[in-house]
Amino acid sequence: MRAAKAVRGMRSAGVPAPEDGEPVRGPGRPSGLLDELGVASVVLDTQGRIVLWSPQAEELFGYPAREALGEYAARIMVHEQHVDLVVKLFSDVMATGQSWAGAFPIRRKDGGTRLVEFRNMRLLDDHGDVYALGLCADQSTVRRLERDVALSTRVVAQSPIGLVVLDTELRYVSVNPALERINGLPAEDHVGRTIHEILPQIDADAVETAAREVLRTGRPLVDQHTFGRTPADPDQEHAWTISFYRLEDAVGTVLGVAGSVVDITEQHRAAVEAEAARRRLALVADATARIGTTLDLERTARELAGVAVPELADCAAVDLLEAVVQGRPSTLGPAEAALIRALAVEADRVPDALRAADPPGQVARYAADRLVTECVRSGQPVLVARVEAEDLPRIARSPEAAKLLERAGVHSYLAVPLIARGEVLGSLDLKRIRNPVPFSEDDVLLARELASRAALQIDNARWYQNARDTALTLQRSLLPSHPRVTGGLEVASRYQPAGATAEVGGDWFDVIPLDGGKTALVVGDVMGSGINAAATMGRLRTATTTLASLDLDPAVLLEHLDRITEDLDHSIATCVYAVHDPRLGQCRIANAGHLPPARLRPGRPPELLDLPTGAPLGVGGVAFSTTTVDLTPGDRLVLYTDGLVETRQHPLDERLDALLALLDGPDRPLEEVCDLLLRTLHQPDNSDDVALLIARVQTS
Repeated sequence: MRAAKAVRGMRSAGVPAPEDGEPVRGPGRPSGLLDELGVASVVLDTQGRIVLWSPQAEELFGYPAREALGEYAARIMVHEQHVDLVVKLFSDVMATGQSWAGAFPIRRKDGGTRLVEFRNMRLLDDHGDVYALGLCADQSTVRRLERDVALSTRVVAQSPIGLVVLDTELRYVSVNPALERINGLPAEDHVGRTIHEILPQIDADAVETAAREVLRTGRPLVDQHTFGRTPADPDQEHAWTISFYRLEDAVGTVLGVAGSVVDITEQHRAAVEAEAARRRLALVADATARIGTTLDLERTARELAGVAVPELADCAAVDLLEAVVQGRPSTLGPAEAALIRALAVEADRVPDALRAADPPGQVARYAADRLVTECVRSGQPVLVARVEAEDLPRIARSPEAAKLLERAGVHSYLAVPLIARGEVLGSLDLKRIRNPVPFSEDDVLLARELASRAALQIDNARWYQNARDTALTLQRSLLPSHPRVTGGLEVASRYQPAGATAEVGGDWFDVIPLDGGKTALVVGDVMGSGINAAATMGRLRTATTTLASLDLDPAVLLEHLDRITEDLDHSIATCVYAVHDPRLGQCRIANAGHLPPARLRPGRPPELLDLPTGAPLGVGGVAFSTTTVDLTPGDRLVLYTDGLVETRQHPLDERLDALLALLDGPDRPLEEVCDLLLRTLHQPDNSDDVALLIARVQTS
């Protein structure tokens, strides 16, 4: 009966009570916080007797319900020395209806004491009966939970890291002050709204997708990077690292997700700058390895353009002042246009920009107001970080080219001068189209470094090219122009200079008419290269022509040439000298360290003549010998220098066999045979030049 009245009293106090044998159920699952506290419930009647005793009270005081119910609470719950105080507090609560809260030690059944937190209040049922409700919990447990809550509250409030709680719909529940500062919005503007609604200028979809996955799986997400702008700093893009953890209560109910947000903008920028510096160093190292591999001017320019694209620009052009190409001073007056020769153009999937550039080899006139003209005139970089429509006519050579650049989408432009040994040679012209980032001052420094390294290589190639052209001009001027038919011989000849990256050598040939219808055939090779070799070749050719007019025996003639060569700054040369006599049908030949001639006779396989090799001219003190071979109508004699057959990759015998195989074919015109041999045997990158002379004995 007392228990029933107590239940009615709980109803009047607003405490849910059993109804029809079933507990009242709320909309959500119960929390485990009260279980963690272990709150005990005790109801007393007006006499202070226990009428209700919860299981938590059994645990806290040590008395089972059968021993506690009906007993005076003060007798079993309170130490004797506190009884008077407790009776007075009980009377005050019952008389006035005011609640009381406090802590004092209780006595357990086992004789021990425990400090307990109490909350006491008066209850009134619907019949007017009065009861006292006591809620109590172990004070150490209460204090521990209070400390945990206080610590969590202070940590959250004072943390420099942004902290957030989102519910299961990913709407903001709470944010700490740090996140308020990061987002630039007060906490109340967050609550109830989604990330997408609060921060539309970040990749909210990716962030919400990540949070939803954490909700679904329970697996934490740690340090995912995201980028964007917030109201706190709308003009600058920031970088953050975010982490999400699923929140659950003590019984496993999913409450939402907690997240942390750390602004790593400075670290991100430092990392980006470090990566950019690393790439710049790598590009400079790549340029050092790739630029200047040869002394070919055009190839060196192509190497520079190839290094710049696509790492530095989407389109790059290397141009030289025409005066520089021709070896003249390159100074420009304030209002003077620039004649510029395009050497190389490189582009990465920007066809319109490629078409707008001057084709390699073309000389174009750039007016004084053009940016590239300003660059080569001043010797300073010209940067247009953000190209506008009005800038394009100053970048392009013509209105048509400007339209192509506009259509291509050129948005940033940079020209840096190519300076070597104090002279402006030309410019490196750079454009960005597909790369969305405009050129910066760091890019200017990098482009200048590339240009500086390449300019010296280009200047070396330019001077080498000029010297080579001079030597080649001298070489060609010293070679003979002979009639096609002389002394009963049909003659064809070729001179092929070495590859573009090699110096001109001292190879020569000659066809010298002699008395009595005879003809002297000469092929020689001065060791060395360049102008000195060409000049030595010219002197030896002149000496050979003079000595041949004396109708000397070939061996004797070589002895004279040997002594002459000794006096030419210790020069060394090889030479084969042959005299054809049509009346005797013979050819007398002497060899000075040269490769043997080949003889072709109708109906027979080609052969290399077996001649004494002899010593090269200039060695001195070595005798030469003359060999007589038959040379009848239809026979052919092939004389050549070693540049035709020698390579670093193949044995000489193998190459001589290849020469004979080419000659062992159908009878062709001599000019065609010359072209066939050069086309097949002389490689484009061969570092040696070639002299070739073929004679066919005519039918009398």
